[in-house]
Amino acid sequence: MAASRIVIENCAIATVDAHDTEYASGHVVVADNRIESVGAGPAPEGLQNVTRRIDGTGHLLTPGLVNTHHHFYQWITRGLATDHNLFDWLVALYPTWARIDEPMVRAAAEGSLAMMARGGVTTAMDHHYVFPQGSGDLSGAIIGAARDLGVRFTLARGSMDLSEKDGGLPPDFAVETLDGALAATADTVDKHHDASFGAMTQVAVAPCSPFSVSTELLRQGAELARAKGVRLHTHGSETVEEEKFCHERFGMGPTAYFESTGWLGDDVWMAHCVHMNDADIAAFARTGTGVAHCPSSNARLAAGIARVPDMLAAGVPVGLGVDGTASNESGELHTELRNALLINRLGAHREAALNARQALRLGTHGGARVLGRGDQTGSVEAGKLADLVLWKVDGLGHSTIADPVTALVFGAPAPVTASFVDGRQIVEHDRLLTADEDRIARSARDEAQRLARIAAGT
Repeated sequence: MAASRIVIENCAIATVDAHDTEYASGHVVVADNRIESVGAGPAPEGLQNVTRRIDGTGHLLTPGLVNTHHHFYQWITRGLATDHNLFDWLVALYPTWARIDEPMVRAAAEGSLAMMARGGVTTAMDHHYVFPQGSGDLSGAIIGAARDLGVRFTLARGSMDLSEKDGGLPPDFAVETLDGALAATADTVDKHHDASFGAMTQVAVAPCSPFSVSTELLRQGAELARAKGVRLHTHGSETVEEEKFCHERFGMGPTAYFESTGWLGDDVWMAHCVHMNDADIAAFARTGTGVAHCPSSNARLAAGIARVPDMLAAGVPVGLGVDGTASNESGELHTELRNALLINRLGAHREAALNARQALRLGTHGGARVLGRGDQTGSVEAGKLADLVLWKVDGLGHSTIADPVTALVFGAPAPVTASFVDGRQIVEHDRLLTADEDRIARSARDEAQRLARIAAGT
């Protein structure tokens, strides 16, 4: 059967390919779910089976944004513990989080995904690690929400087995057993992971953090992931308190501890990585371990400024993350392009820390590489998946910024005229085409209120 084609023309294009190729006015041809061609000027003449032509005048076309770290369930606990550092924030919120159930998680996942998707995210991930007993099929609820909204998705199936009685942070009723966590994770991989090119759903093995999981869960989790052929994800080096915890409990810093448990490698990515010394960065570069940089959450929790310029200079794979919306209430990734650039300029490298194109690369190809999908998405190149975003940059917020990439990164959040995942349009003029945003908002509000009542014992 002949491929059906969509033609997008007359737009500026930032391909984010290996050469940072850009076109002031160019075209992209999509054939079914793949990019067939990209180049300067109008599309080739004589194309067959063109079902749609889009005039991109006044727009910038980029790869779809890739989110590399999130906690969807936190959508229903936003705006709480607003003046806490990480450890105090976790202690304050764990008792509420430990009461989530399947309807809550489904509503929260829909809210999180909807907010990201209408802001240009085409590939998302969720690190879900809270599984209260009797709460239902939480992994299935999250995956179902991503499927229904049409977003490419990685579920990082998290776990915790180190509770307060063992010297960890989570309350005793919020954790799984070692064997239970491993068995449930293996089952999730077997049920839901798709290893094929262009997969819409993948699964990673993701014990939560050094201060909420046992050494044995980290070690056996890494063995499980490699036996199943899936990626590994966790939190690492987020705060000075975590650094202190690792030295006191294990006699070494977080990076050395992770390496001792098999948690460095080109199949691993870690969230935050704020407190990294030169040796830590060198170890990540040597092993190909990736980083999910979450600038807004790091600022919200006063964690510090990650050394992203030094990581990039060393060759560490780095992408961007929203992080959970209890520590980044906006829940959007396109704002992280700007925040990554601005916050990193407060660090040692000052104005040379990041530029607009480096920020865009973090949010696109960098994220795809971190998720192990750099050969499939994250840049606008022939043969790659048609995950694309058309940003309006000729309106009030951007019309006086001549360079479209600068407009996107430095300017106000740009409107999304169209967003495509796997060649299917999911957003048009800042509104989802795959779901009712008003219904999602009502459902999330209702579940947030129900959770608050349960947590309060009323």
